[in-house]
Amino acid sequence: MSTKPASQRNFDALQKSLVTFGSSLSAIAFALVICGLLLLVTGKDPFAAYGKILETGLSGDKLLEMLKRATPLIFSATAVAIGFKMNLFNIGVEGQYLFAALIAAEMGTRVSLPRPLHILFILIVAMIAGAAWASIAALLKIHRGINEVISTIMLNYIALSVIQWMFETFFRDDSDGGLNVKTTEIAPSGRMPDLVDDRLNGMLIVALLIVILYWFVIFRSRFGFQLRASGLNPIAARTAGIPANRMVLIAMILSGAIAGLVAMPAVIGDVYAYGPSAIATQFGFAGIAVALLGRNHPVGIVGAALLFGFLDSTSAELQLSGIPSSIVKVIQAIIVLVVVIVNEASSRRFNRRTAERAALALKSLDTQ
Repeated sequence: MSTKPASQRNFDALQKSLVTFGSSLSAIAFALVICGLLLLVTGKDPFAAYGKILETGLSGDKLLEMLKRATPLIFSATAVAIGFKMNLFNIGVEGQYLFAALIAAEMGTRVSLPRPLHILFILIVAMIAGAAWASIAALLKIHRGINEVISTIMLNYIALSVIQWMFETFFRDDSDGGLNVKTTEIAPSGRMPDLVDDRLNGMLIVALLIVILYWFVIFRSRFGFQLRASGLNPIAARTAGIPANRMVLIAMILSGAIAGLVAMPAVIGDVYAYGPSAIATQFGFAGIAVALLGRNHPVGIVGAALLFGFLDSTSAELQLSGIPSSIVKVIQAIIVLVVVIVNEASSRRFNRRTAERAALALKSLDTQ
C-alpha cells in the first residue's frame, strides 16, 4: 500500500497521463515531419499531400468512413491490449477473427430467432470461436512452455488452412453454380441495423461498449488488478496467491473472444456472410499498432483507431491526386514507431524522477 496521500497519488497519475499525452502528440508531429521529408525526396509536395488528407478526411462522407474503418480496429486493438496487460503477445488475432467469422456466419444461418436474439447469438458464437482458437496457444504455454508469440503466429497459418478446407468442403454456397464464393447469406433477422443507412452499422456501438467493459474489468476490478499484477511481476503475483497459469488462460480466452468480433461489422453489418474476398484481412496486425499507439488504454485505443481510420479513408483520394496512397501506411508505421520510442523514453524519465523524489523523501525521514 502506498504511503502517499490520495491527493499526491492523483496528482502523480494526472501528471503521468499529461506527459504521455503530450509525448504522443509530439511524436505524431515528428512522424509527420519525417513523412514530409520522404515526400520531398520523392518529388512530392508534403503540404499538398497533408492538405489533401485534411480536405478529404474532414468531409461528411469520409468521417463516416473513418468510423466504419475504425470499428474493427477497436475490437482488434482491445484484444491485443488484454494480452499486453498480462505481458502476453497475442499475435494470433488475425487467425482468431477469421476463424470466428466463418463459424459465426455459418451458425447464423442455422437458427431462426427474433432479431435481437439472432444478432446476439451470432456475436456469442463469434466470441466462443475466437476464444477457442486463442485457448490453444494458452494451453501450449501452460502445459508445454511454448512462447505465445511463436504459437499464435503458427496458429495464424494453421487457421488459414483450416478455414479454406472447411469453407470449400462444408460451408460454401454453390446454389448459383459456384459463382457465389461465400457462405449462405444470414437472414435479415441476424443483420445488425445501420446507424446511418449503408454507411455505418451498429457494430460501432458494440465496439464502444467493449472498450468501456475493457476499462472496467482491467482497470477497476479485482480480476483486472490480478491480471495486471501477473503481467508486471509474475513471481510476486504467485507469492501473493494469484494463480499464474489460470490468469494466462483467462487472459488469452478474453483476448480471443474480443478478437472474434473483429469481422462482425462485415459479417452481420455489410456482406451478411463469410467469403474469402468479402472479409478484410490484416486487421489483426493493424490492431497491434493501434494498441501500441493507444498505450493499451481505452481512450488511447479509440483515438488511435480513429486516427488510423481517418488516414485509411483518404488513401484513395490521394492516389487520384497523384500522391502515392502508400504514404498513408508509411505515416501510420512511422507514427507508431516514433510514439513507442518517445513514450518509452518519457516513461523512463518520469519513473526516474519519481524514484529520485522517493529517495529524497526517505532521506529526509532518516535525518529527522
